[in-house]
Amino acid sequence: MGLLTLDYLDVAAKEGRTPPYDSEMVREAIKHCIPLEYGDVTDIAPDVKLTFHNAGHILGSAVSHFHIGDGLYNVCFSGDIHYDDTRLFNGAVNDFPRVETLVLESTYGGRNDYQTDQEDSEEKLKEVINKTYEKGGKVVIPAFAVGRSQEIMLVIEEAMRSGDIPSMPVHLDGMIWEATAIHTTYPEYLRDDLRDRIFHEDENPFLAEEFNHIDGGEEERQDVADGDQCIILSTSGMVTGGPIMSWLSHIGPDPDSRLVFVGYQAQGTLGRRIQNGWDEIPTSEVGAMGGDNGRGTLSLNMDVETVDGFSGHADRAGLENFVKTMNPRPEKVLCVHGDERSTQDLSSALYHDYNMRTFAPKNLETFRFL
Repeated sequence: MGLLTLDYLDVAAKEGRTPPYDSEMVREAIKHCIPLEYGDVTDIAPDVKLTFHNAGHILGSAVSHFHIGDGLYNVCFSGDIHYDDTRLFNGAVNDFPRVETLVLESTYGGRNDYQTDQEDSEEKLKEVINKTYEKGGKVVIPAFAVGRSQEIMLVIEEAMRSGDIPSMPVHLDGMIWEATAIHTTYPEYLRDDLRDRIFHEDENPFLAEEFNHIDGGEEERQDVADGDQCIILSTSGMVTGGPIMSWLSHIGPDPDSRLVFVGYQAQGTLGRRIQNGWDEIPTSEVGAMGGDNGRGTLSLNMDVETVDGFSGHADRAGLENFVKTMNPRPEKVLCVHGDERSTQDLSSALYHDYNMRTFAPKNLETFRFL
């Protein structure tokens, strides 16, 4: 919480915006936080009990179960979930004593929103890295600092350890190093076998010697760009600012290198435009990158690849399975947190497949259950 809220202040300052809070307020807010363990039942009002359960999305993400009145009603908010196990986390919990209403995320709720199987995604990523290495190029991966970066680090570390890809430096830029340190500090929230490695076997994969924290700024980035083959993991994940811009200016013109998208690129972001084929980027788009920032364009000669399957969200099948395997199944499901098509598609499918009452609420729509 501290890392992300303070980072927002940095971003706002660089963009010349006035944020709604300052760093002193963050420190004050943290003093008032009461952390709860997964599974602890806590009274939050005279007639409301709250229990958090692992959501499998990012570190500490939680499915929230509310027990209202004297067993009168139970509402579960999924929050962002990933239903299947990943390298980083156990899958989301969906086993509760009772649930009358489920409020369910629908990010990938559209009828065609199926993600590539994780094993296939990992094979494709390794293939891309090997091809780029053979050409003498560098692999640049824009990634979210929390969650996706650590997932990719685990894939790369194991691939190097098992000889599936050559050993080479993996440079971590932006907030990734700090976010990874927080994951290592709380291994009890990670997947069982990963936690055991960190706790018991003294072989923390996040401390592999290939990982290097970029802390020398523009000079170090230039040295990396001038050096041998390597992998660069950098924020921001949607290419909307941050150190990824500098890497594009240093390595973008190199036809032997590759830009690899492993996370969702939202409509309107520079990442989505590059994904859709932009290879001439106005320097006004990228702001203060390394090199010449005058008027003109930056040519992206590097190949661009997208490797699906590393999202922190359940795909359409995962969302349906989350509901299908709930025991007991809820009477009502509200499909939220997705674009209009996704919430309606998921709501319709759950209604037809499981004969339950489903809704795709509009903004400001009110529901009364009791």
